[in-house]
Amino acid sequence: MTVPPTVPSGPPPAEFRLTPGKRILFLTRDPDLIRRQLAGERDLRMADLDPADLLDEINTDTMTPAWVCFRHRPQDLARDAYAGLIVDGKRVFETDALWGGGFEVIVAGLRKGVGSSRETAVQAEKWSGIRLSIADSFAPIHERNLINQGVLTGGYDVVTRLQAGEGIPLAEFLAPHDPITREIVRAGGLFAFSKGLREGTIEVPAHDTAKRPMTIGEKIIASHLVGDVPPYVQPGDAVVARVDGGYSHEFTTAQVHVFLEEEFGPDYQLADPRKFAVFEDHLIYADEVAKMRPFMDQIEILRDLQRAFQQHTGVQDFSARDGVSPGICHQVAREHIIEPGDFIQATDSHTCMGGASNALAYGVGTTEYAALVHSGITLVEVPESIRFELHGTLQPGVTAKDVMLYILLHHAKPQHTLNRVMEFGGPGLATLSLDERATLANMATECTARAGVVEGDEALIQWIAARRPGADLDALRAGLVAPDPGARYHGGVHRIDLDAIQPMVATPGDPDEGVPSDPTNGALVADLGEVRIDIAYGGSCTAGKEDDLDMYAAVMAEARDAGLRVAEGVQFFIQFGSESVAAYARDRGYLDVFAATGVRIIQPGCGACIGCGPGVSERGEQVTVSAINRNFQGRSGPGRLYLASPLTVAASAVTGRITAWHPGLFALSVPAGA
Repeated sequence: MTVPPTVPSGPPPAEFRLTPGKRILFLTRDPDLIRRQLAGERDLRMADLDPADLLDEINTDTMTPAWVCFRHRPQDLARDAYAGLIVDGKRVFETDALWGGGFEVIVAGLRKGVGSSRETAVQAEKWSGIRLSIADSFAPIHERNLINQGVLTGGYDVVTRLQAGEGIPLAEFLAPHDPITREIVRAGGLFAFSKGLREGTIEVPAHDTAKRPMTIGEKIIASHLVGDVPPYVQPGDAVVARVDGGYSHEFTTAQVHVFLEEEFGPDYQLADPRKFAVFEDHLIYADEVAKMRPFMDQIEILRDLQRAFQQHTGVQDFSARDGVSPGICHQVAREHIIEPGDFIQATDSHTCMGGASNALAYGVGTTEYAALVHSGITLVEVPESIRFELHGTLQPGVTAKDVMLYILLHHAKPQHTLNRVMEFGGPGLATLSLDERATLANMATECTARAGVVEGDEALIQWIAARRPGADLDALRAGLVAPDPGARYHGGVHRIDLDAIQPMVATPGDPDEGVPSDPTNGALVADLGEVRIDIAYGGSCTAGKEDDLDMYAAVMAEARDAGLRVAEGVQFFIQFGSESVAAYARDRGYLDVFAATGVRIIQPGCGACIGCGPGVSERGEQVTVSAINRNFQGRSGPGRLYLASPLTVAASAVTGRITAWHPGLFALSVPAGA
């Protein structure tokens, strides 16, 4: 085992220079070039590189795959930093490769850190000796995690100057940030900043924004400001805001508990635990995946630490009972916790699903969550907004998932949505159910947005009331937030004609690689050609809701009536998003439909979406079509993973190839497996 590097602590120096003998690692598109750098055989210079040679959209699953995250100590995480960067079946970074290479600067391309909110990705770099992370752009949660952990961030010009022997003044690293973030950077991270606040050595700068029209996200933040400040904000304001609630799960709670004990002692207390919660949902079926079984002891440690946190703090407990989870945290939070106008933060990137309830909700790292759950407040740089005006009505066979794959292709890929609040409204919104609206909000994080927030209406109030007997409906209505006339959208206002959207399929590698179906070509998604499948998976927070079960059942009932079932050689898994969704499916007779057509049912949980449950591929040659939210390499097994709507997933399970469903599809008498 290589001796780990010393991890710097305390404030950063007034001037950043490369430490003598330390190196810069360039994450290039050429894996052999990365390997040669790791082995000490080659050093690169920024002046000789084209930024296009650098890897774009390095996701946090690549930096710390699920099995690495089972370790809650940062120094243990670091040993397998970038274990998910696999090319031709081989790891580019072997165990101890990063911390054994003597690197203290790492350089990547566009949107570094997309995907899950896992702070482990930053910890793995920091505890390998990385002091400075360079990229063309960062995913918002990842950048915040870097700052909170005391890792500096910068652009390519910094690298060129460092390699020329120049020292970079700390002031240059501070300049792009808001006043509060500058203080966090100066302090050396969030906990050091928080300690300075408590001791009075650091003061939060006040903001004085005058009255102005605001977007939904801005209005929610403004309504949660702490202190005697004007109730108005604008993008770029640095403010302190009250948090209404949040949650963590067994993947993340262990670090929250340990960090709080380290920072505040074993008797730490939370400001108000009533609307915070823990969930056991992510790893509930890990033992059903062969590659995960060696890690069950580590997983049990995570569960034990979560139980200790819950018992210590008294937060709401959504742990498994008799081996069955109450459901995926984001779906259960919609059902039982989140209310219109809330400000919610949790340790998962799909926290933004709460935006369907007309709330501002987004994911944060474990350090940030530990700080806010302890104090009840958090630090916010007010983000810009981008609005999507929905018009018309979706055609039969088209879903909100297709809308999001369309937006990913046309707006996220060119970075229109980067670090912005995606606001959904317009007359077409009323044609979408609450579950379909939840799909829109859920996949905002796939767009590298800060959050997604949906306008509220009476349909939302009634949806909540149906799940919370005795709810104060007048109070819920009073919490509804609409944008002000004249509000400014820095990302623009974009019209989405629902009638014009076709079923979409995202090709393996990234959700923004969408391909629309060709309505003139029948059921096949034309540009894909003939794509045979081995696995179809319907579930996850994105696609395990009541409406999603309606879709799976409608397709499979049509197949049953046509004398068809799941194609030979194909496995079709459907997993419920929560216990209430499971009850809904039972009450409507869907389980009989699924049993008659060869579908395997899985009880509530995350499972295959994070590679920890039935439905993952086991071999690289396998092909999956899935209704989950992201299809990064290796996230749900080693095979090729296509993203599609619940309707497309179910139709494909019957035909044995990727097929866009439309009414009457099986009247064409498509032979099973043909």
